[in-house]
Amino acid sequence: MHDDARRSGRDVLRGVVAGERRRVAAGCVLGASHQIGEALIPVLIGVIVDRAIVHPDLASFGRWALVLAVVYVFLSGGFQLGSRAGEYASEYAGHTLRMRLMRRVLDPRGGASTGRPPGALVTVATEDARRAGAVAFVLPLGFSAAVGLAAGAVLLLRASVPLGLLILLGTPVLMGLGQLLARPLEHRSHAEQERAAHASGVAADLVAGVRVLQGLGARRAASDRYRRTSRASLDATVRAARAEAVQTGLMQTLTGLFIALVALVGGRLVLSGSIGLGELVAAVGLALFLPGPLHVMSWMAAELARSRASAGRVAEVLATPGDIAATTGDAVATVEGVADDAPRGAIRLAGLSHGGLDGVDLTVAPGEFVGVVVTEPAHADTLVRCLARRVDPDAGRLELDGVPFTELAPRALRARVLVAEHGAELFAGSLRDNITAVGGSTHPAAAAAGADEVADTLPGGFDAPVGERGRSLSGGQRQRVALARALAADRDVLVVHDPTTAIDAATESRIATGIREIRRGRTTLLVTSSPALLAVADRVALIDGGRLADEAPHEELVRRSSLYRTAVLA
Repeated sequence: MHDDARRSGRDVLRGVVAGERRRVAAGCVLGASHQIGEALIPVLIGVIVDRAIVHPDLASFGRWALVLAVVYVFLSGGFQLGSRAGEYASEYAGHTLRMRLMRRVLDPRGGASTGRPPGALVTVATEDARRAGAVAFVLPLGFSAAVGLAAGAVLLLRASVPLGLLILLGTPVLMGLGQLLARPLEHRSHAEQERAAHASGVAADLVAGVRVLQGLGARRAASDRYRRTSRASLDATVRAARAEAVQTGLMQTLTGLFIALVALVGGRLVLSGSIGLGELVAAVGLALFLPGPLHVMSWMAAELARSRASAGRVAEVLATPGDIAATTGDAVATVEGVADDAPRGAIRLAGLSHGGLDGVDLTVAPGEFVGVVVTEPAHADTLVRCLARRVDPDAGRLELDGVPFTELAPRALRARVLVAEHGAELFAGSLRDNITAVGGSTHPAAAAAGADEVADTLPGGFDAPVGERGRSLSGGQRQRVALARALAADRDVLVVHDPTTAIDAATESRIATGIREIRRGRTTLLVTSSPALLAVADRVALIDGGRLADEAPHEELVRRSSLYRTAVLA
């Protein structure tokens, strides 16, 4: 599994570089020009020393000093422009990965959040995306350092063949050792990110349920749980830091030994008279220059290890299979062969079997307002999940205007069918923003759902902020705003699951009338046991034991079915 993730991670990194190839190439060219300029500086200083001391020539000295100044200008500009190109490439690459991750998380097929708490997904979409995108900055720096080393070697070859060969042969060995030493860091960096993501997920869960924990008196248990999770994350971070310290320390030691070897060979050549004073200055300057590119190469190895680990985690999310099967038909939101002015929104459940539902047959005509009472709450959840096509049934099928759900692309299906599940979350922002999040106007839907009364109680009315997940509102207020959002979307088919469980009876009755009026002519299914809502339905379908037990208007079922009375009135 880890090898597969590593291969997928490499594919992600290749995609990052391909997507930012122009900026990466610009960073490589500009960075290389900077490194070549850095390598030329010691040589030019050596020439100037020759012109000033060994063979004094004021005019020649002035010309070479001017050349030195020009090289300084170019290497400075190359560094600044190259760094800017690299930073842009890194930021844009990270942004692209975040957008890909968000598209996958929001994909109608679902599945991305399976086994991953929200905090873990946030970590992948932020820290891991940033680290993976950083490869677009790291590679130009590494390429520039390699060019600098090559330029230094060539310049040394001109001064002394032994010194040049020493660097040409020793540098690849040093780079290979750097990659080898980075292997443990890559593994431990992956574990570090996994633990950090888990800790973020636990923290998000605890923050979301803090009121429940306080009510249960479970703060100490929750604190202990987070302490253990945080400690495990800390231990993983320390292990990764130790691996990085070992890798960095060993590389610096090897680099120091290498430079010492170069200095030793250069000193012997000077003593033997093979090179002069100018060449000696150039050689010493190049020897002092070499640790910079070598350090960059060492840093690049560590950063690439981190990028590969993060890219593997990004790839795992992107490659997560969906909860539902791929569409077998065209991604269209309309049904071919149906006149534009024909009624739309017919829903049919044909032998639907899944998670306790056992061969449910139910037909809802276009524009019909139908209540659905399910005696088992788990079966109601399953029915809603199937209607939302978050799962595909084990047997049977669902149809929209005669077309099976599986032949409509999920996005196209959701453009016509909206399922408002029980406990739908609100978003940080204003009341108005939440109601119109999926389109439509504010006031008609708000009036129908009773959300206008919520606005009247808030300073700022519809422009009042509701806080993260609507925590500044009561449970009943959140339900009214969520219902208003579903009504404002004005879909052909609306399925609502228990929208008024936290609302008082008088308000619930007004809301029932409002839903009926605003949804007139549109297909509506209310999965609920609320008598007020069921009373305004054209008919009610009673599902018991996973099977359709009865169908009739609410009043008739109350008279003739003791099972219905128990489910609705008890």
